[in-house]
Amino acid sequence: MPHLHRVGLPALISMLSLCATASGPVFSQGAADNYPSRAVTVIIPFPAGGPIDQEGRRYTQKMSGLMGQQFIIDFKPGGGTGIGTEYVARARPDGYTLLAATAALTVFPAFAKDMSFDIIKDLAPISLMSKRAILLQAHPSFPAKNFAEYIAYARANPGKINYGTTGQGESSHLAGAWMHLLTNTKATFIPYKGGGPLFVDLLAGRLDVAAGALLAGLSFIKAGKTRAIAIMGDQRSKQLPDVPTVAEYPGLQDFSYSQWLGFIAPGPTPAAILNKLSTQFAAVVKAPDMVTMLEAEGSVSVGSTPEQFRQLIATETASWRKVVNDTGIKLGE
Repeated sequence: MPHLHRVGLPALISMLSLCATASGPVFSQGAADNYPSRAVTVIIPFPAGGPIDQEGRRYTQKMSGLMGQQFIIDFKPGGGTGIGTEYVARARPDGYTLLAATAALTVFPAFAKDMSFDIIKDLAPISLMSKRAILLQAHPSFPAKNFAEYIAYARANPGKINYGTTGQGESSHLAGAWMHLLTNTKATFIPYKGGGPLFVDLLAGRLDVAAGALLAGLSFIKAGKTRAIAIMGDQRSKQLPDVPTVAEYPGLQDFSYSQWLGFIAPGPTPAAILNKLSTQFAAVVKAPDMVTMLEAEGSVSVGSTPEQFRQLIATETASWRKVVNDTGIKLGE
């Protein structure tokens, strides 16, 4: 560099500014203290009107009031959530573009061959908001009345169980494959485009069992139209306290599958902004009215630190990759 004492102050400031720009965005602690100073856009990688839209709006409405700036939802569906996720991964890391992420985030890397971004390096978790219980349930004509009987029947009848999932290669499919892999059993997986057509066939007896959101199947269980077999998450449900979890079965203590929703920022977002958002999002989801509302829908209020959420994403991503490798599941087959 030339002799700095010969360079005028305005020129020096200009040079330093150019250096900062070339090395990426720079944010001062003051910028984090004043954040947010304008509207924040929250990307939902699903079509409008679905459950993620509905739950996400509750959080963004609360955040708008809490932080004094509008949290605005925008939809970028497609690509197994990859389109919206990549948009956020490539966005300016200033806290003004966020992603409403679900468990699908940790699934698609197991199948993607040429991803243009890394969900671990290029995304910054903020807070896990909620976990939704998944229920394994059967048609009343199915012989097994509980999970132990289910495993016994599956071992005696390999491949004969028609097991419905809400999509091929979707998390409910991989969770079912993982469960059968751990128990050395086989089932025939039948994918559906959503829970609606899945429950039509389950109620009609064209499916033996299906895994779906607890709330969606609760009314059928109470009416005797389906039978609860097991909760697939890591804790029993308040709505069905007598139904054990899959993990309570001997040898399956490490099995846990729940749907979840959380918020994520672009990877290089400053820690001060991430922590500020995490604290506020956790306050929103742990508010008594929100806890009650989520419980009524079969969900559990969480609220987490960025690091806790990061560990969940890393663990699930590795787990689904292993399931796909061990089972040989391929999309389109």
